[in-house]
Amino acid sequence: MPPAPPPQPPTDLRDAVRSARQRVAESVAKGTGRWLLVDTAGQRLALVLDERIEGTWPVSTAEAGLDNREDSGGTPPGLHTIASRIGDGAAPGSVFASREPTGRIWREGEHDPEDLIVSRILTLRGLEDGLNRGPGVDSEARYIYIHGTNHPDRIGEPVSHGCVRMTDPDVRELFALVSEGDPVVIV
Repeated sequence: MPPAPPPQPPTDLRDAVRSARQRVAESVAKGTGRWLLVDTAGQRLALVLDERIEGTWPVSTAEAGLDNREDSGGTPPGLHTIASRIGDGAAPGSVFASREPTGRIWREGEHDPEDLIVSRILTLRGLEDGLNRGPGVDSEARYIYIHGTNHPDRIGEPVSHGCVRMTDPDVRELFALVSEGDPVVIV
């Protein structure tokens, strides 16, 4: 008996990819064809190669929902790019503050009520003036990242302060698959 085909992602995610793909194609010069889609409604992130979903991971986006305004605590919508990759080679669970390693290692199961940034950081730069770039709405100035969290039990729930949180293993896996300049669409 032949092996079963791999499970297909839900139709709504495929529809979101098709819709966002057009935005990527219109706004970003041709590159690798690799880009990320952050689906805030589904609390998931998809790695896309052109229109083909290569992988998905559960995430946690903002408790405040989609909101681009400074001090809103919202996850900013729209087209972004990965501005920088921080933490390459850092030990799993490495804790960062102000995008610098602190020397502390967070371990799975360790309780810390503080929201830590662990393992890897992908900083985001907004590409749409007035939506996620520019005064009062600038994603980069708001320090919006995709990063690891010390609250993996909350992944799948919108509880962040604007960033896109991932589990430590997931963010390390994603980090190895993307480059600076890759587009990121947040819907």
